[in-house]
Amino acid sequence: MLKKILTPILITGAKGFIGSNLLRKLIHEGYETNIIIRNRDNCWRINDIINKTNIFIEDLNHFKKINEIINNLKPKTIFHLAAYGAYEHQNEIEKIKIVNFDATINLLNACSKVDFNTFINTGSNSEYGYKKLPMKVTDLLTPNSYYAVFKAASTLYCQYESIRKKLPIISIRPFHVYGPYEEKTRLIPNLISKLLLNKCPPLSSPENSRDMVYIEDAVNFYLSLSNQSVDYGSIFNLGTGFQYSIREIVDLTLELIGSKVKPIWNSVPSRKWDQTTWQADMNKTKKILGWIPENSLKTGLSKTINWHKQYYKN
Repeated sequence: MLKKILTPILITGAKGFIGSNLLRKLIHEGYETNIIIRNRDNCWRINDIINKTNIFIEDLNHFKKINEIINNLKPKTIFHLAAYGAYEHQNEIEKIKIVNFDATINLLNACSKVDFNTFINTGSNSEYGYKKLPMKVTDLLTPNSYYAVFKAASTLYCQYESIRKKLPIISIRPFHVYGPYEEKTRLIPNLISKLLLNKCPPLSSPENSRDMVYIEDAVNFYLSLSNQSVDYGSIFNLGTGFQYSIREIVDLTLELIGSKVKPIWNSVPSRKWDQTTWQADMNKTKKILGWIPENSLKTGLSKTINWHKQYYKN
């Protein structure tokens, strides 16, 4: 059982990858949960549990309605994961700004009027941009996309409001989170699904790298932070502190599946934000929180492969 999390609990972005896994965990642990979603579209990750949570259908940018919801609910723990723009096809700059920045301002302004215990904002590792060394929270931010720009703005806004108003707001910058319910077009689910069919997906440069953190560890990190007392405006990296090249990731997945498929490298171009150094500096997270992930890349990939076999079989 988790260390007691103060309720009511509110989650935004519960239809997304991390948000849906967080919702599942809380429901499994017996917590009553509340989610704000803009509509009921694309609920495939939570269709089987959606009747086990309280749903508010509203746009986070409708401040009057959001203010009413927050004022009535008076959440003690808020997990803010709503986002748009992390995928290349999500390229509408105004929508990226509205969903990531404007919505965060609206939600936080509404929550600041109630006595909440923890507000956890979700940033992005892309806020750091291109670095040659492991990325530290204290690094100069050089965002590498519009999404990263507005994520950085949201993180800094949360930090400023936390310090200015002495509010318990924490921001998390996740690195490459993977596991069950990840978007099918992403590297790991695409790789696993193709290899299970004895096919090879298109692959970019084998030298591109990622700091890979398994979804169970990511969820446990969010939950552990909901019980932490840290400095106002704290920001933490969520990664492992290790990076793996795409070649290493593919080779390990081939080994775990037992596939003899030959990868065809550089069959698709690298994305504009791909890089050979993509690693979280986890010293602050370890020093202040004492947190380290429990799952190795091999363990996480094994669990993800087993999930794919069961989920897509059904």
